[in-house]
Amino acid sequence: MFAFIIRRITQAIFVMLVISMVGFAIKNKIGDPVRDLVGERVTPEERAQIRDQLGLNDPFAAQYLRFLKNVTKGDLGQSFFYKKPALDVIVGKAPATLELVFGAALIIILVSMPLGVYTALKPQSAFSRFVMGFSTLGVSMPVFLTAIMLIYVFGVNLHWLPSYGRGETVDLFGNGWWQTGFLTLDGLEHLILPCISLASIMLPLFIRLIRSEMMEVLETEYIKYAWAKGLSPMRIWLVHAFKNTLLPVVTVFGVQIGIMFAFTILTETVFQWQGMGYMFLEAVERSDISLLIAYLIVVGSVFVLVNTLVDILYGFINPTVRIAGRK
Repeated sequence: MFAFIIRRITQAIFVMLVISMVGFAIKNKIGDPVRDLVGERVTPEERAQIRDQLGLNDPFAAQYLRFLKNVTKGDLGQSFFYKKPALDVIVGKAPATLELVFGAALIIILVSMPLGVYTALKPQSAFSRFVMGFSTLGVSMPVFLTAIMLIYVFGVNLHWLPSYGRGETVDLFGNGWWQTGFLTLDGLEHLILPCISLASIMLPLFIRLIRSEMMEVLETEYIKYAWAKGLSPMRIWLVHAFKNTLLPVVTVFGVQIGIMFAFTILTETVFQWQGMGYMFLEAVERSDISLLIAYLIVVGSVFVLVNTLVDILYGFINPTVRIAGRK
């Protein structure tokens, strides 16, 4: 198991090096750091001198190694708009996005599992057919259209829920960093529509995935043997079948959590949610290259970290993965 973990960590480090190299190459090709720092009124001679001082005329390898050294210290560059380190800007916006992803993940887990199991056990029932038809429609709908429809129905027509902003927040740790809406009624009301909208991307996928995996497991020999032993249906369904259904679901869930961070851009834009996705679009409009590259590296790190943890967790759940890896 130790060798399996080391191998996965090594792969994660390699992927992060590739992401950092891509980000650094983009940063060098898009925009001019000297122009962003000094403006247009500086003479070409002064610009050349500043470029030498900043090491921008050094070979690509030397600049990249210097960039990696700064990254290991937490220095991802300076945001030209906010006039402070890009990582500090992202950390300040991260709580809003993390709460949005957490709320969406909670909805996916609580809704997809019972619906997926029920549609697998009762595939011919009217409710199962309705759920499968609705999930097909959900897969086809883009997230921004779902968000607009939710706002129109529950915000504009019914006036049940707020349709933009984070609402009332409180300081979670007392240091002013994490302003959470989970601890106030108004904050929870503002979370409902964005979380449902973000969850709508993955919810139909997980309903169908759990259903198909459950139906496949129910046809295996050990389930038939459990029936022959006279075990109760609930024990067979929930202990023997559902446990083995979760193995591939855990892997897919880890991948999709990383993807949801990317989809928050659309959700946060529609709901004016002041998180990392909304910050990314603002950085694009302002041509804040350093902030864009820092966002790319941070989101890539989250994606790689989540997938590495899921791989390791999968290795604990299913030992055959480690055996196959050694072979």
